Amino acid sequence: MSDTETKTTEDDLGAAGSQLSTAPKEESPSSLPAMGVIGWIRWFWRQLTSMRVALLLLLLLSLGAIPGSLIPQTSINAAKVDTFKADHTFLTPIYEKLGMFHVYSSVWFSAIYILLFVSLIGCIVPRTWTFVGQLRSRPPGAPRNLKRLPAYTTWRTESSPEDVRAAALSLLKKRRFRAHVAGDAVASEKGFLRETGNLIFHIALIVMLVAFASGQLWKSEGGKLMVEDTGDGFSNTLSQYDDFTPGNLFDADDLKPFSFTLDQFVGTYERTGPNRGTPRKYEAHVTYSKGVDGKDQKGVIKVNEPLVIDGTKVYLISHGYAPVVSVKDGKGNEIYREAVPLLPLDSNVTSSGAIKVMDGYKNPQGKKEQLGFNAMFVPTFKGHGTMMSQYPGLDFPVLALSGYHGSLGVDSGLPQSVYQLDSSKMKKFTDSKGQLYKKLLLPGETMKLPNGAGSIQFVGVKQWASFQISQQPGNNFALIGAIAAILGLAGSLFIQRRRVWVRAVRGEDGTTVVEMAGLGRSESAKLPEELGLLADKLHSVAPSAPEPAETTVEGAGKK
Repeated sequence: MSDTETKTTEDDLGAAGSQLSTAPKEESPSSLPAMGVIGWIRWFWRQLTSMRVALLLLLLLSLGAIPGSLIPQTSINAAKVDTFKADHTFLTPIYEKLGMFHVYSSVWFSAIYILLFVSLIGCIVPRTWTFVGQLRSRPPGAPRNLKRLPAYTTWRTESSPEDVRAAALSLLKKRRFRAHVAGDAVASEKGFLRETGNLIFHIALIVMLVAFASGQLWKSEGGKLMVEDTGDGFSNTLSQYDDFTPGNLFDADDLKPFSFTLDQFVGTYERTGPNRGTPRKYEAHVTYSKGVDGKDQKGVIKVNEPLVIDGTKVYLISHGYAPVVSVKDGKGNEIYREAVPLLPLDSNVTSSGAIKVMDGYKNPQGKKEQLGFNAMFVPTFKGHGTMMSQYPGLDFPVLALSGYHGSLGVDSGLPQSVYQLDSSKMKKFTDSKGQLYKKLLLPGETMKLPNGAGSIQFVGVKQWASFQISQQPGNNFALIGAIAAILGLAGSLFIQRRRVWVRAVRGEDGTTVVEMAGLGRSESAKLPEELGLLADKLHSVAPSAPEPAETTVEGAGKK
């Protein structure tokens, strides 16, 4: 269709083709007269509050979240960030300037977030008022030329125009059209739920943005590693967390009072086939209580199935092994007995760590010292001296130890990793060849330290589980917003807003000319189908008039 025809069609439709949506008319700077500062500000505001810009900002927000998923974040795991910086010396300065290690609190991400928030509000408010006005108004009257509409049909009937209009009005109302008689035609409209769904979708986005923002501001999130069957429990207080990340407006009084202990960790794995070693079951069996004096209750925490206690969620994050060791001094006195969690290195739970004996030890000369042992553990030993596990289950556990004595450096005030041994101020235990003294141990075996310095026994193995305790007050509102957004989007996509007109006027031959036409917000094959069904129903009430008989002039064709 040419531009001239398009303009003619719009002129013919008039009000009938207007207000099929609540979107404001867009204006480009080139089509406007010369504008001052205020004019440009108004134009910029209209662009910012358009649906197109809102969708663009939503896309930018999604793209901006990708680095937060791929690059380690300081708020989640500072240790991984330090490792990344050490391994990527070229990228680190660039990432630091761009805020890639704290994406969600960076200036550029916050700017996108705030602009999207403002854009959605500025877009929805005027649309809502426009939509309310449309709901209160009647469908516009029929345009002059119904033939120009995308769906059209006509016939002649012997029924009177008044009867046809009354039948059309009744039919359309039964089909849930908003209908009324306007002049010589019935005007009707249907599909307002499309625009309702559109508004609900964008309002739901605002609810989700507010929910996520409040969740980040008032959240509390921390981690806790616990060894099974040790009697050591966790109480939801700041001092009990291994690491803790609060929101900017978090208050310690917001922590819900509860406690739990890890009774047993159950992990099973595939034994054969290409998926050998793949976990089949990861379950943490716990005993928990609500409040200060709550009754003990049993619970099971699985991967992606957290335990919910008074609005706080306890997630199962990771799992590993904790060899139980007993350390004795040269006189045979047990000075240390602990289950020591080790850090998994691979999918078969090859683990490493450090055993640190800080107090209670005296060397054969009677001088106080500290002991340290580098530890490697494999749940299923391959043999031949290779400390790499062949299977994550406890089929053939072996513990490798090497010992040191001296000062662990824990009194320096500097933080230390519990999985690493600082031997800079320690001396090695050596064998007869002057080499570092080390040994492989099976459960129950003992490693005797040289020169009567004592011994360390591999008593057995327990399992540990790491939990994330998360409290985010906006989660419920975010869920409600997500569900509403899906429903609203479905309504805006699958419901078509359309108008139908039925004109009935007396023709020159005395019969009634019936015209039916439909107009939708967008072209769709369903509109002609619907108009055809309506026409069939109306045609059964006002059937077509018989064709007039042909007449001939007597003597025509004769000379």
